Amino acid sequence: MFYSAVPKTDPTLSFPLSHFTFSSLVVRLTDSFPFPISITLHNRNPSSLQIRCCFATLSSSVTVMAASALSLWSLFFAALALPAAFGNSEGDALYTLRRSLSDPDNVLQSWDPTLVNPCTWFHITCNQDNRVTRVDLGNSNLSGHLVPELGKLEHLQYLELYKNNLHGTIPAELGNLKNLISLDLYNNNITGTIPSQLGKLKSLVFLRINDNQLTGPIPRELGGVSSLKVVDVSNNDLCGTIPTNGPFEHIPLNNFEHNPRLEGPELLGLASYDTNCS
Repeated sequence: MFYSAVPKTDPTLSFPLSHFTFSSLVVRLTDSFPFPISITLHNRNPSSLQIRCCFATLSSSVTVMAASALSLWSLFFAALALPAAFGNSEGDALYTLRRSLSDPDNVLQSWDPTLVNPCTWFHITCNQDNRVTRVDLGNSNLSGHLVPELGKLEHLQYLELYKNNLHGTIPAELGNLKNLISLDLYNNNITGTIPSQLGKLKSLVFLRINDNQLTGPIPRELGGVSSLKVVDVSNNDLCGTIPTNGPFEHIPLNNFEHNPRLEGPELLGLASYDTNCS
């Protein structure tokens, strides 16, 4: 373990940590120091890691930083015991998806879990902070099922998995994707119900889940998503009535067709929203 002399606004500590398996770990420390501080572990080579302490504002001298070193190290080693979610959680989530899919065309060949983050993977787009914003896997000849871990992609805006051979259900955890704009799962073999948790997606504009095998009523929670402009649930086995509140007021009726058990628009609440569902 040693301290390498660098400018005081960019102090760096380097030491071997060969047993450490996380590829990247970021810990935000806001309460233990009189100034904002973050610690980032960068995987420089297989046998060592580098810790970089970035001080947003440092009006005091390096002496002040040294005085806080003991507290800093205590917090750092405590961070080593944190779960892997503080590491490359987005890469882990996407790699979990990869392991759940059959990929005969090797579309996901570049999804290497040993990389620091997934931003260099094909079909993945990240923002300037290296957070995943798009997953573009439409029409990719994939089969398998969606995984709850997708709900950890908190900056995701576009989830494009249309025209594949996906089965299983839509994970309720997708309701955690507060920045999601487009959810395109159409033309698959997805079963189960539409999760009511999708009603938490207050940025959602496009919800296209047509041409699947979905059952159950259309969740009334979706009526509270004022941003919705396009909803297509046609060609499923939905039941109940077509909602008319909120964004559904402007959704064309043909986006609900070919659901034999789905009744026409609600008439002033005279028909139960889950009629024909039992």
